[in-house]
Amino acid sequence: MPDRTLRPGKLPADLLAELLAAGGPAPPELRLGPAVGEDACAIEIPAGALIAAADPITLTGSGVGAHAVVINANDVAVMGVRPRWFLATILLPDGSPESLAREIFDAMRAALDAVGAALVGGHTEVTPAVRQPVIAGQMLGLAPDGHFVRTGGVRPGDVVVQVGTAPVEGAAVLCTEAAGRLGALDAETRERAARALAVPGISVVEAALAAAALGATALHDPTEGGLATGLLELADASEVALCVERDAVLWFEPGVAVCRALGADPWGTLASGALLATFDAAHAQAACAELERRGFAVRAIGRAEPGRGVRFADGTPVPRFSRDEVARLLR
Repeated sequence: MPDRTLRPGKLPADLLAELLAAGGPAPPELRLGPAVGEDACAIEIPAGALIAAADPITLTGSGVGAHAVVINANDVAVMGVRPRWFLATILLPDGSPESLAREIFDAMRAALDAVGAALVGGHTEVTPAVRQPVIAGQMLGLAPDGHFVRTGGVRPGDVVVQVGTAPVEGAAVLCTEAAGRLGALDAETRERAARALAVPGISVVEAALAAAALGATALHDPTEGGLATGLLELADASEVALCVERDAVLWFEPGVAVCRALGADPWGTLASGALLATFDAAHAQAACAELERRGFAVRAIGRAEPGRGVRFADGTPVPRFSRDEVARLLR
């Protein structure tokens, strides 16, 4: 097999699957271990199930403190569990001012307050190994009854629901990191894209917890690789096929406009802020109505079928992206 050169972003899914499969037998307390598409792990403990997730923030140095909290909180919440404890490894470039450290900690604490979690540990370091602030976060939560929702829970016949629009995170990152290339966009669109991390925001914590309580069979937080990759991960983890109605997808229009201005495909652009959920067909309509009643943008966008892969209703495959469009444009 040729030795591929790795590009910025996630490891290729086939390589990651190979690396994860090469490990030894899992300990008996591991109820859900590392797998392509799963957002967190689950460890059985006397008090229930400990849910743990880890994710770094590397594509942007802007707003990195809050960003790290929310991204990791999302990964725990899509297991149907409230995030509670956060650890952060914070790496700052050599020569950083003290005010940068204060700014990051202030932003982290504000974001933690918003999701109901607390900073419980971690590590800080100033190092020439990084050129911008980097935070590797770990979020933990507890399911006292031992129940959690996994990405790989989709069953044939389930309805695929999108909660929230996309690409929200991609819009904010591109508008910040590639601002000089967006001069042709109108000021209102640029402003909405630039503040997208706050409005509409990238947290799916409350939406995920609500969907889990309404009986979601699976939940997934699409991030790198955009909505397309999130759908593929959902299908692969569950060993089903997904048929998606292209025109039903909920788009964040300023994000789409930023993508078009920079030559990016919105389907493959950082999608934090959107949630993928599946429901039994008999309960999907009621679940969508309740989520909408609670103020979430929600729409049924497809259905699960026997088979593998993700296609549009006209039969064409949903595009695959070897890396996120933001990484492609910025690295």
